Amino acid sequence: MSLIAVVKEECETCRLIVPVLAQLQASSSLEIRSQDNPSFPESLQVTDDTELAYSWQKRIETVPTLIRLDDDGNEVDRTFGWDKTAWERLTGEFLEFDIPAFRPGCGSMTQDPGMPEKLAARFDLEKLQARQLTIASEEDELEACFDRGWSDGLPVIPPTPERVMRMLTGTHRDPAEVVGVVPPDLIPCTVEKIAINAVLAGCKPEYMPVVIAAVEAALQDEFCMHGLLATTYYSGPLVIVNGPISRAIGMNSRGNALGQGNRANATIGRALQLVIRNVGGGKPGGVDRSVFGNPGKYTYCFAEDETNSCWESLSVEKGFNEDDSTVTLFAADGLQGIVDQKSREPESLCRSFAAGLRVAGHPKMVMASDAILVVSPEHERVFRLAEWSKQQVKDRVMELLMIPGEELVRGADGIAEGLPEQFRDKTVPKFREGGFNIVRAGGSAGMFSAIIAGWGASGSIGSTPVTRRIVLTK
Repeated sequence: MSLIAVVKEECETCRLIVPVLAQLQASSSLEIRSQDNPSFPESLQVTDDTELAYSWQKRIETVPTLIRLDDDGNEVDRTFGWDKTAWERLTGEFLEFDIPAFRPGCGSMTQDPGMPEKLAARFDLEKLQARQLTIASEEDELEACFDRGWSDGLPVIPPTPERVMRMLTGTHRDPAEVVGVVPPDLIPCTVEKIAINAVLAGCKPEYMPVVIAAVEAALQDEFCMHGLLATTYYSGPLVIVNGPISRAIGMNSRGNALGQGNRANATIGRALQLVIRNVGGGKPGGVDRSVFGNPGKYTYCFAEDETNSCWESLSVEKGFNEDDSTVTLFAADGLQGIVDQKSREPESLCRSFAAGLRVAGHPKMVMASDAILVVSPEHERVFRLAEWSKQQVKDRVMELLMIPGEELVRGADGIAEGLPEQFRDKTVPKFREGGFNIVRAGGSAGMFSAIIAGWGASGSIGSTPVTRRIVLTK
């Protein structure tokens, strides 16, 4: 048996137990490792751990820490702080000194602000597989990221090893795990590469499970990320987050939920876009051939306001439990507002919604673009007071969007665009089955709702919305 004590001179408790350390070193095989002064304690044999390599390797969080090793050098027990009973149990010695029987320890230097990331980058660097680039001493870090094509046009955070290691603390998953291949270049994407782009985007480590789930959803075949990227249409991926994690990481589901100002909303959506750009090679002017794009292609992400809703959430509608955290990816255009400040009955408000939804893509485009209707609290109140479920609202809106073919055929209303003549005597739904969804979000003041129309190739020939559970534990 052997013993190791990790101490630092700055710690009052460590100074208090110097006589104990002296007795143990004299009577047993005790090695003392000091974090801040290789001469502390004086007159004892001390191993220098001011580089904190041993403390980091052994995950020392408090000093003093006493570790007992077996004859093969394997740890069999440890205690931290000064607890006379615990130290006697570990050492098998009677420790009788004129000092209190118990004193709490101090924080290990490995826990100092910013130190875990520095130590991880120094001693756990083998976990990172991405090649490291060195920039010239006079080169500006931010400009270097622009020059190397890592940016979406806005400044990014340079992904130093320390920052990447810090980002990886937000997930239990192995940095080398491949989550899929990213189009258009079909490059394998690891958790580490996601972390690098999360750093670039400005994410916090606690956002990592959401970013990973969003990337995984984007790489599912039914989402058709390659097609969405290559289309000349307007669309890009929209991320809708449901469940407890949206509240735990401070996502915005209320006022300005689809606008600026919330770090989680802004950076999670941006991280997904940067993965597609930097890992998969999906850049405007290359495979990305959108005629206009939309501002959401920088970032498009918000949380559904579930806690104040009278309706089941989007994720529950998709078959998940209320306690599950999920991301839903939708191939989305920009935002189209619906202003209705007069309707106080569900029928009237549904008619307003239907009138706005009729023009998604084009008034004559049917069963092509999907759509999400984002209902504000004031508009939801109309249905709450009338005790209408979300399904009732969806059903009524879909009924109102059964459109006579004579209004949709080419030439109708003097518009050359439209369906072939064979549809003239039919009645056609605006949206395919399952192509219309409702979520609740937005500020509490203002009788406004919003339509987020989808890619014109929604459904079986293009992109289907994908909902994926966010993995939070091993």
